[in-house]
Amino acid sequence: MLAAERRDHLLGLLARQGKVVAKDVAADLGISEDSVRRDLRDLAAEGLVQRVYGGALPVSPAVVDYAARQSVAPDGKRAVAAVAAGLVRPGGAVILDGGTTALAVARALPPDLACTVITHSPTIAVALLDHPAAEIYLLGGRVFKHSAVAYGAAAVEAAQNVSADLCLVGVTGVHPEAGLTTGDAEEAAMKRALSARAAETYVLASAEKIGTASRFRVLPWGRVTGVITDADPRDAVLRQVRELGVEVLTAG
Repeated sequence: MLAAERRDHLLGLLARQGKVVAKDVAADLGISEDSVRRDLRDLAAEGLVQRVYGGALPVSPAVVDYAARQSVAPDGKRAVAAVAAGLVRPGGAVILDGGTTALAVARALPPDLACTVITHSPTIAVALLDHPAAEIYLLGGRVFKHSAVAYGAAAVEAAQNVSADLCLVGVTGVHPEAGLTTGDAEEAAMKRALSARAAETYVLASAEKIGTASRFRVLPWGRVTGVITDADPRDAVLRQVRELGVEVLTAG
């Protein structure tokens, strides 16, 4: 089989099965695992797969820059945001992560809802300026322009001095094996710091993120209360997530 044919075969497997296991492909095609791994390296270099131990997973489409992400699945993000906003109780405190889905949550909060919103996202703080009943606490630090959020040592230290009933955190990938992932290590650390300060953590995950993975893990499944998504509730990935004991809230 030519290299181009192997490439198409690997991408086809990924589309049908949601993952590629290098040793299984090598056995099926009668080639070495090194050849499969080399093909996967090439595909990963083109941004077409996310390599993991033993093979590869679908790469998340949500790792593009902030401006570009605003045009990715806007209806799905609004549906997820509507459900997430309903979890914020009057008088409660919520830690709201950065990103385009979290921004949709801020816009979905009722203007008369009296609550405290803690965020490291300047865009979310600005979006809440016209919510007269919402108290806003903005955590500062070095700004990660890709996601329009503060992160780094100063931001993590600031996060350690707050607490909340609820944390709504965004990720770029949701996969039962790879877990909850994002594309930047420091951003992942900031998300963990925020989640650690809340009694409950729900993950904001529009459908295009389900079954995909990015390079850095955000949280283990054991630290997550639930996932909010507009993906088909019969999706095999969501079934596996439920089997892990994680609640799945369906949006839309």
